Amino acid sequence: MVEALRGLGYNTQTALSDIIDNSVAAGASEVRIEFVWAQTESRITCLDNGAGMSAAGLDLAMRLGERNPLEERATSDLGRFGLGLKTASFSQCRRLTVATIGVDGMQALRWDLDYLANSSDGGWHLLEGAHPGSEGYVEPLSDAGRGTLVLWEELDRIVTPGSTVQDFLNLADKVEQHLGMVFHRYLEGTRPRLRILLNGQPVKPWDPFMTDHPGKPYNPPVFKHPTLKGIEAECHVLPHKDMLSGEDFEVLGGPEGWTAQQGFYVYRNERLLVAGSWLGLGTGRSWTKDEAHRLARIRLDIPNSADADWKIDIRKSTARPPVYLRDWLTRLAEATRGRARRAFAHRGRPTLLGNKQVAEAWKVERLASGIRYRIDSDHPAIRDVLDDAGGLLPQIRAMLRVIEETVPVQRIWIDTAENRDTPCTGFEKTPSSEVNEVLMVMYRSMIEKKGYSASSAREQLRTTEPFHAFPSLVDALPDNF
Repeated sequence: MVEALRGLGYNTQTALSDIIDNSVAAGASEVRIEFVWAQTESRITCLDNGAGMSAAGLDLAMRLGERNPLEERATSDLGRFGLGLKTASFSQCRRLTVATIGVDGMQALRWDLDYLANSSDGGWHLLEGAHPGSEGYVEPLSDAGRGTLVLWEELDRIVTPGSTVQDFLNLADKVEQHLGMVFHRYLEGTRPRLRILLNGQPVKPWDPFMTDHPGKPYNPPVFKHPTLKGIEAECHVLPHKDMLSGEDFEVLGGPEGWTAQQGFYVYRNERLLVAGSWLGLGTGRSWTKDEAHRLARIRLDIPNSADADWKIDIRKSTARPPVYLRDWLTRLAEATRGRARRAFAHRGRPTLLGNKQVAEAWKVERLASGIRYRIDSDHPAIRDVLDDAGGLLPQIRAMLRVIEETVPVQRIWIDTAENRDTPCTGFEKTPSSEVNEVLMVMYRSMIEKKGYSASSAREQLRTTEPFHAFPSLVDALPDNF
């Protein structure tokens, strides 16, 4: 049975998250994780400064399924099945030792899967104390004088044939990223509720929503469910790459990257359960993760009393919304996805400046036969040419129609998917001198041929694509040529 429990699907990141859940439940304000490389004798320890356990409490904690998941729990409890400590540990190692200092002083118990496998009577032998020769590994707990230490030895799922110290360190980096994401709401602030150190270095929180960033095009107030207590959502559309520094763009991409990190972030007691998923929602068929919606992220908080309804699994890494919430969540997601799509398409730049609509060169026609992209003949640059075309007007209209009918939509879609970004448009990465040349042609025409004053011409250009992205160049246009 224990060997079967090792296959529940944990990885090292999710397993250590489960261990830290117990530390949080014990009131710990600090957790120290150590990855110690010693080839086949490598080990991982997790030491907290929580309340510790009594001898009876430790014995109960080391039992498999020591509690009924249907029992009512404290609202702050992060556990459910009474299996996390054991199954998370067994998924990574063959020897688990838990030492604690509580009202009965220092206590230590261990599970040794090799001992169980070789036992002649087939009994469940829970052993006392650390493994002979490993007593020194629990000394940091004695030095601390309080808390609980979890020791993993015989790391057969981590240190495999051919593993190197660099592989071990790379895994530690992945763990650091994951813990910074899962517990970011505990780690944030000038006085965080929790401090996690990995090999002596503080784990930094990763905020999936870039809270308070001025470049976010959408971040409304929190939506509370109208009838269900404790369920609330906060919708975010993140800044486009063009609105971020290179460092911020890399950081905000998260452990799995921009496209993979879109969707709902489900929290229970502010502990992250699901990091980016559309939860099987959708209109018609389930939404998939795509480039167009990668700026959409929705924070969703649920109480631990809803675990059964949400089908929270033992690993606390999957959740499925109950039927009674699907319509509410779908409406929130549709609004957020729509705004994210527009922000992505417009590269994070507004389509409204003040109370004026930006004049765009392309428009979308939605017909029964499908979507078509048309050049907007009312765009100032297009209208200027059409008005002065004279006898060339039919040829120019034919040329525009050919351009409309040959837009390389599929090629653009493939290039966007492969490059993980929209192609360069809007004079992106173009020298200001080149932009100014085009700008001056339009500006001169508006004044000399259309009768605009210099100030009204500049005002028009400030809301004309793509010059609305270059307000300083527009403002620098001269009153006189």
